[in-house]
Amino acid sequence: MFKDAQVFSGFSVSDIGKTKKFYGETLGLKIAEKSEGLELQFAGGGKAFIYAKPDHTPASFTILNIPVKNVETAVAGLKERGVRFEIYDKPGIKTDDKGIARGGGGPTIAWFKDPAGNILSVVESK
Repeated sequence: MFKDAQVFSGFSVSDIGKTKKFYGETLGLKIAEKSEGLELQFAGGGKAFIYAKPDHTPASFTILNIPVKNVETAVAGLKERGVRFEIYDKPGIKTDDKGIARGGGGPTIAWFKDPAGNILSVVESK
C-alpha cells in the first residue's frame, strides 16, 4: 500500500531556535524551515520533521543515527563543537571514556543528546 510513499520520521523538541542552531550549525545538517517546524534533509532524499511541543519529553532511545567513516574522528570533531558524549556502563552497553562503544557484537558507535535531550548517535559504517 505504501511502497511508493516518501516516508519521513518526526520528533519533538522543547525549543525550535536552539534545535535549529544545533542541527544546522553544530551538526552541519541541511535544514528547511516550515511553518510547523524544521525539516532535516539528508543525502539520498531522506527527511525528518522536528516540531516544538510544550510538554516535550526527551526520547529514551536513539532517534537519529548518523553514519560516519570513523567514529573516533567524528567524536573528536563534535567535541570541539561543544557536544558532550554519553558514557554508559550497563549490561549490553559499555563505552570508553570518550563515549565510544566498540565491539560487543555491534558496530562502533557513540551517543550524544540534542538540546532537547533526545538521543542521537554517530555510528561507523564500512
